[in-house]
Amino acid sequence: MKIIVVSDTHMPRMAKALPPRLLAELANADLIIHAGDWTSSSVYSELSKFAPVKGVAGNNDGEIIVKKLGYKKIVSAGGKRIGLVHGHLPYSGKKAEQNAALAFTPNQVDVIVFGHSHVPYMKEHNGVLLFNPGSPTAKRKQPQYSFGVMHISDGELKARHIFYDNKI
Repeated sequence: MKIIVVSDTHMPRMAKALPPRLLAELANADLIIHAGDWTSSSVYSELSKFAPVKGVAGNNDGEIIVKKLGYKKIVSAGGKRIGLVHGHLPYSGKKAEQNAALAFTPNQVDVIVFGHSHVPYMKEHNGVLLFNPGSPTAKRKQPQYSFGVMHISDGELKARHIFYDNKI
């Protein structure tokens, strides 16, 4: 199973369309996960053309997206439990990865996908993989744009980042 992981698309302000490098990976995705800050429901519609989409709202998403997706959920995929949060809650003074780690108990999920910081991150914490894909459209101070790819096969989950220089 191939899962494309994105966050912080901030469209259409940060990009008018999904980047070509992301589109290339979406072409054969089995599932797409978005960790919030879509800023437009049109991103959901666009991603849905490729595969089923699961996501949560972020701190820059409006009421419609919040009501549709909520701020936290667990997605089952390929025999794994994926916790999904944006990373801005519950503590404004904590880093996104700290908030993500606090969102679920270790026995609840196998991996936690989060966003908010726009900083790619992958580290195991208390037996749970914490994974932030970065942003495919708003790299902020990062050297490159990024998103994630997860493969689940025979009960094993492998995650990696894909980095690129140009979003057009």
